[in-house]
Amino acid sequence: MEQFERARLDAYFARVADDLAPTHRPSSFLITHLLPERPSFVRAVATTSDLRAVLPKPKSVDPAALRAVERVTPCDTLSRELFEDPDRAVEYIESRAPGESVVLLDVGGYFAPSIDALCDRFTGRVLGVVEDTENGNRRYADRDKLPCPVVSVARSPLKDPEDFLVGQSVVFSAEALMRSRGDIPHGRPALVIGFGKLGSSIARLLHAKGVQVTVYDVDPVRQTQALSQGFTVARDRDTALHGAGLVLCATGSVSLRGEDFATLRNGAYVATVTSSEDELDLAALPRVYQRASQGEHVTRYSTTGHYFYLLNGGNAVNFLHGAHVGPFIFLVQSEILAGIRMLSRGDLGPGMHEVGADDRAAIAATWLNYFNR
Repeated sequence: MEQFERARLDAYFARVADDLAPTHRPSSFLITHLLPERPSFVRAVATTSDLRAVLPKPKSVDPAALRAVERVTPCDTLSRELFEDPDRAVEYIESRAPGESVVLLDVGGYFAPSIDALCDRFTGRVLGVVEDTENGNRRYADRDKLPCPVVSVARSPLKDPEDFLVGQSVVFSAEALMRSRGDIPHGRPALVIGFGKLGSSIARLLHAKGVQVTVYDVDPVRQTQALSQGFTVARDRDTALHGAGLVLCATGSVSLRGEDFATLRNGAYVATVTSSEDELDLAALPRVYQRASQGEHVTRYSTTGHYFYLLNGGNAVNFLHGAHVGPFIFLVQSEILAGIRMLSRGDLGPGMHEVGADDRAAIAATWLNYFNR
């Protein structure tokens, strides 16, 4: 990022943080992809709240961004295990913000398994959660009862440009890894598992490249959407897996389990749009499969008579090439700041909430002023 671009980004976030400053600043914990442009957003979070710690997503940490953020706030190691154990989760939050009013800024539902314990046993008060992703949105929304408010930006119209561009970067990275081995997507039927905003974007982009695309989704509404857009919709997943030369997993909820891998056609490539722990049950893969590196970020799994290729160890392929979506990501990050202000008031009831249309319009207007010159 050029110096003048960084200065413009800092000015944008300073303006948004000023516009969305809460009357009473809560403490906060931030889970985030620590990409090169992210320090500007972290500083904005630290302006609108007392940022107690940043927990970078482990597969997407830029060293320079990490050094810059560490000058602002402590950075702690993030893992699913930390927040799957309620005792550890409470102990961790207690160690950083004892007795304080806290907002949890989430990417992927990390806090969801321990949210009841945090609300019940933390000596301070959990004002609520702001969730950024569809995967995380589902982790909270699927609960019978939430103990606190969750402001989700996952389905915001301000996120639509990001989702489309993430789909582009996934397709770009998957194709780049295939080409590194002398293969291309063309001539290999593709299967997209999950036809949400990311999956539908991936399917459309592959189709535009001339790739034959089949879609599989358990939701009948999404099946009809895929059919209306001209895609073949698989009725039987095993048959679709057996016929696909490229499988792109975009559900955030375990697309492939151990027994599914044996169904893949020989030489198939498998890629995901999120963490391997969320999308693939690799631990259940039969032990007869041997692993061998086939160049950077391509792993060959093989057993007698069968083999397939896994891209980037099953983690989101687009992070191999920066996962950049341009300035559109700043729209969603600004909406997260709006979520902090909403929760800081302390008057939202338990359950799922969204940022209001007026705040979204104001964020979009400010963004256009800075990035549509």
